[in-house]
Amino acid sequence: MNADLHCHSTVSDGWLSPTDVVRRAAANGVTLLALTDHDEVSGLDEAAAAARETELELVPGVEISVSFCGETVHIVGLGIDHREARLVAGLAQVRSGRSERAVRMAQALDAVGIRGALEGARALARNPELVSRAHFARHIVASGLMPDVSTVFRHYLAKGKPGYVEHEWARLEDAVGWILGAGGIAVIAHPARYRLSGAEMDSLFDRFIAAGGEAVEVVSGAHTPADVSRFANVARGRGLLASRASDFHGEHESAVDLGRCAPLPPDLTPVWSRLGY
Repeated sequence: MNADLHCHSTVSDGWLSPTDVVRRAAANGVTLLALTDHDEVSGLDEAAAAARETELELVPGVEISVSFCGETVHIVGLGIDHREARLVAGLAQVRSGRSERAVRMAQALDAVGIRGALEGARALARNPELVSRAHFARHIVASGLMPDVSTVFRHYLAKGKPGYVEHEWARLEDAVGWILGAGGIAVIAHPARYRLSGAEMDSLFDRFIAAGGEAVEVVSGAHTPADVSRFANVARGRGLLASRASDFHGEHESAVDLGRCAPLPPDLTPVWSRLGY
């Protein structure tokens, strides 16, 4: 099965509409796709309608921002009821903090000479509730100040850089609880990206599993072969299901296209087996 269980549309910080994400995935041979926009589920009905015109199966999903040990950690929910009241309310609460963060980011960038960043980022965000660091980065690139988004992040938007601002997202246990309450499976997204010590990473998995989390992205567009090996061992050692995902945002920004990830190690139990596939 060509499963890709983590990607983004214009509803959050992707470049393509939900319809175009589904069509691109189908053209790339994806058979099982999860649209997992950041803290937002309003693109899922459009994606489901588009999927009915293809041969792929759509898994309703979301990616929830969590604060953990000073890092922003992402928890993917798969197979959710995206209309479940507690999940909807929790996501609305998380999104409300994004607008305030965007203002503070713009103020920080203004202090180092980058003017009009908030207006520029908002102009690039199709969803006014989801102005993200990616939108700020794209504005800076479009302004000719930096050659590409990754360079902007390294110079301005990564932790410790002038445009980065601390923000308190959801609690890990709350995010997992919202996903479980909506009938979904909770997955730790791209764990190799987090700047956590060994003890902090162990604590992340301990608390995630204690809260009812069941899976980890072993294969991710952000993972090297060494990362895949490392988190395959974590899945084996902790009895977790394994997920496979591109984390696709757009053709020119993502390391891996939809459906083009490496396969899962064959001895792992894929998370889609719990989804009935």
